[in-house]
Amino acid sequence: MNDRVLYDYWRSSASYRVRIALAIKGLDYTAKPVDLRSGAQSGVGFTMLNPQGLVPLLIDGDVAINQSLAIIEWLEETHPEPSLLPGDATARARIRAAALTIVADVHPINNLRVLKYLKSELGQEQEAIDTWGRHWIELGLSALEEIAEGSPGPFLFGAQVTLADVCLVPQMYNARRLQADVARFPKLGNIDKRLNGLKAFQQARPERQPGADQ
Repeated sequence: MNDRVLYDYWRSSASYRVRIALAIKGLDYTAKPVDLRSGAQSGVGFTMLNPQGLVPLLIDGDVAINQSLAIIEWLEETHPEPSLLPGDATARARIRAAALTIVADVHPINNLRVLKYLKSELGQEQEAIDTWGRHWIELGLSALEEIAEGSPGPFLFGAQVTLADVCLVPQMYNARRLQADVARFPKLGNIDKRLNGLKAFQQARPERQPGADQ
């Protein structure tokens, strides 16, 4: 039995990032779905493992790590090839900055628990909530489009898939799901299409995960 276990939710973009990274690194794992819609992440069983009550959570032997970027950076340090943070210190900082544009600036305010709060506690209509989501997604993608325009291609930072690409694909998936105007970002669209043609990205697709809506 594989002692590497990933607690995730099929449509969680944070979990999606980790699945991509694991696939790129060629690391097998056992998936344990946590249904966010039913509130399973708040159950005693899961919060004993991760007091924050969020996915993803990676357990590898006696190591347990939460937060998607922390997991991916740990994978990078423990399984360095192929590298998701190539180049010198400056190049790696730029890759991290692009990834954080999504992970720190866009994703948190479009997280399911935030959107639920807007509706249940603040009484916002679904149309307003969707407008909120699209605004912040499109703002973040605008910055990344500029990076893409300066890339020699075929990916965000050249010929090698990086942490930034791992974060981009799940965010583009979310953008389309919320009907954001992704046509405004043709360079990102092309990069996303190339990335989704790679085996590791295909394996990590939400619809291919246990518990996914059919």
